[in-house]
Amino acid sequence: MVTELGHFALILAFLVAIFQMVVPLIGAHKRWPGWMAVAEPAATAQFLLVGLSFAALTYAFVTSDFSLRLVYLNSHSAKPMIYKISGVWGNHEGSMLLWVLILALFGAMAAWFGGNLPPTLRARVLAVQSAVAVAFFAFILFTSNPFLRLAVPPFDGQDLNPLLQDPGLAFHPPFLYLGYVGLSICFSFAVAALIEGRVDAAWGRWVRPWTLAAWMFLTIGIALGSWWAYYELGWGGFWFWDPVENASFMPWLLAAALLHSAIVVEKRESLKSWTILLAILAFGFSLIGTFIVRSGLLTSVHAFANDPERGVFILMILVFFTGGALTLFAARAPVMQAKGVFGVVSRESALVANNILLAVSCFVVFVGTMWPLVAEMFFDRKLSVGPPFFNMAFTPFMVILGLLLPLGSMLSWKRAKVGRIARDLMPAFALAVLLMGLVWVMQTGRSLMGPIGVFLGTWLVAGAVVDLLSKTGKARDLSRLMRLPRADWGKAVAHSGLGITMLGIAGLLAWEVEDIRVAQIGQPYDVGGFELELADVNNVQGPNYLSVMGEVIVRQNGEEIVRLFPEKRNYPVAQMPTTEAAIDYRVLRDVYVVIGDPQAEGGWVIRTYIKPLANWIWAGSILMALGGLVSLSDRRYRVAAGARRAAPVGGVPAE
Repeated sequence: MVTELGHFALILAFLVAIFQMVVPLIGAHKRWPGWMAVAEPAATAQFLLVGLSFAALTYAFVTSDFSLRLVYLNSHSAKPMIYKISGVWGNHEGSMLLWVLILALFGAMAAWFGGNLPPTLRARVLAVQSAVAVAFFAFILFTSNPFLRLAVPPFDGQDLNPLLQDPGLAFHPPFLYLGYVGLSICFSFAVAALIEGRVDAAWGRWVRPWTLAAWMFLTIGIALGSWWAYYELGWGGFWFWDPVENASFMPWLLAAALLHSAIVVEKRESLKSWTILLAILAFGFSLIGTFIVRSGLLTSVHAFANDPERGVFILMILVFFTGGALTLFAARAPVMQAKGVFGVVSRESALVANNILLAVSCFVVFVGTMWPLVAEMFFDRKLSVGPPFFNMAFTPFMVILGLLLPLGSMLSWKRAKVGRIARDLMPAFALAVLLMGLVWVMQTGRSLMGPIGVFLGTWLVAGAVVDLLSKTGKARDLSRLMRLPRADWGKAVAHSGLGITMLGIAGLLAWEVEDIRVAQIGQPYDVGGFELELADVNNVQGPNYLSVMGEVIVRQNGEEIVRLFPEKRNYPVAQMPTTEAAIDYRVLRDVYVVIGDPQAEGGWVIRTYIKPLANWIWAGSILMALGGLVSLSDRRYRVAAGARRAAPVGGVPAE
């Protein structure tokens, strides 16, 4: 009964979405207040109905209702409760229901918090958002229905993919989707502004908090996925440039560019066309990511489905919305004339450089991701584009971005003088050079990656501190820091987080130590200044798995510092093994141990990694997201259009 109610609610939400797509759009065109006003209750009703549908599916998973095909394929009665719940979105159909739930949530939030928007723009934003929802409702109901029943309910289920039975993966998809799908509201704002023929400073202020929220969630989602890959897959890496990893990273890069370009629209009414284009492309790349994950077009360990029919449906959605928006963009280009004029040396120019670097780096990732497919289709060649290409082609853009960022964030609007800012930043630059030289001397002949990473990380963090101090005046009145807008603090925290992440990545790649050997029980061995000893190996019974667990003693300077317990698990229901790395997390390094197979001549294969600064990667990501949250709490965002009077409902907005 509950699942039928959820199915009915999903169909009803589809009908409400069609109503919300059509009626407010006609009302905005005809300037009929009543027709425009229905968008807000419709958006709320759509969200509540999808929420009811999602709750019904969750109930089916929690109660192990194996008469539901989706529950049978992705759950098991012996599975821990947290993975029963995460199993709701740990599959194609359930994850798409989560997608439309978040899509409806952002539409409802635009209705709830969009009171300062002009009525026509608000109606069009909600109508466009609902049009996207209609497409995905149709996709779910016609190709990916999560409420299909089995004629003969089985006694138990087939279990969730064991790789997904992990706390990191339980929270990774919701955050990632909040970012992915959150960019849809930026897309809706862009298309609505194009339909309205008006892009101004108020529009830039309205779109910024939505972009910031989506970018913040996407940052958390990518960081959680990277952390999961680091400790769960057992290969010791945090990023492999996998197609699905790239699919989430490309919208992140474009969202970061959009976030910065919207500032120029708000402050100077420049870069209008570029900002609108970024809003379209950012969501377009989110759709590309959905297509990659669910079409089977590219092979990936993260792929959800390999169904060409579903892939064609998503491709049609991608072409319709992205292509339609770009066509409208081309038709409306004349109304997006820039008003602000700025010099070559100015904050506007620095933000333009920021946008170019982020956009080009996104293009590099896109080419590297899609090139194997292009080569196979047009040249009949099997190619693999891996980390060496991406590291070589992508890294220079990030290095240049890191070099420019502290200087650009302190430049004045319209026209700036570099000399004074350079003098202010000289202590930060000197500190960065000093630490780079110190690391170069200490590392005794290794690559430049470590010293350059230390320089960039220090330069970004110290530059953010100098930027804050520059706002205290010549007298360095530190009490003024407490009166700064939260957006200034958020910018400093986010830029510092980027610096810490860069430092962590460079340090890990430059100074990592790897050791693979057959270890005998009771025989110590040395790796990177640590002494390790395989003390014992035991068979362990888990809640829904069998485990071979090793016990590894780690010593430093003759003293035991930790005991690690790496595992090889086997899930009998899914008939799938997994590797559980054992990691000793410390501020400056991780000791990472993986147990392999037993050997015929005795002993066990043990992989050991010493990973310097590994945790700095995720600490920096957390700081970046925290910076976004602090900025989002700025009062100026909460009253986004308060300084701009809405155009009368019956009037035509002036250009």
